[in-house]
Amino acid sequence: MNREEATQKILEAKREKGLTFEAIASKVGKHKVWTTAALHGQHPMGEGEANAVCELLGLDNEVSSVLREVPMRGSFDGTPLDPTVYRLYEVLQVYGPSMKAIINEEFGDGIMSAIGFDMDIEREEDPEGDRVRITLSGKFLPYNWREK
Repeated sequence: MNREEATQKILEAKREKGLTFEAIASKVGKHKVWTTAALHGQHPMGEGEANAVCELLGLDNEVSSVLREVPMRGSFDGTPLDPTVYRLYEVLQVYGPSMKAIINEEFGDGIMSAIGFDMDIEREEDPEGDRVRITLSGKFLPYNWREK
């Protein structure tokens, strides 16, 4: 079984059982964003986490084994087509250079790490229509030039 097949089984079982990603995350004992990314094949789970998912969803050990594998991260092979994902991609196309400029101005020459990283997604009530609040928090890693 490959990663895509395992993800498909997970999403089918989630739908059949009427569970939310937050409910699965609660069972796993991890944040809902991290858990959702892991279920979509972007993070490896520990044995206990993978087994908890499979027990909750009624899936076999083969799925648990795949959930424990270190994945090939990144899910884009070209421009994303899904409208929600594309809009986030569009945000980075439009605001990415400004974000980089502000990070470099305020922190120096470096990057925001996606390894030492966390994210949250929340609903923000608004009288003109609810809004999506996405908070990204990554450790700043300065570029270092080593002289030999």
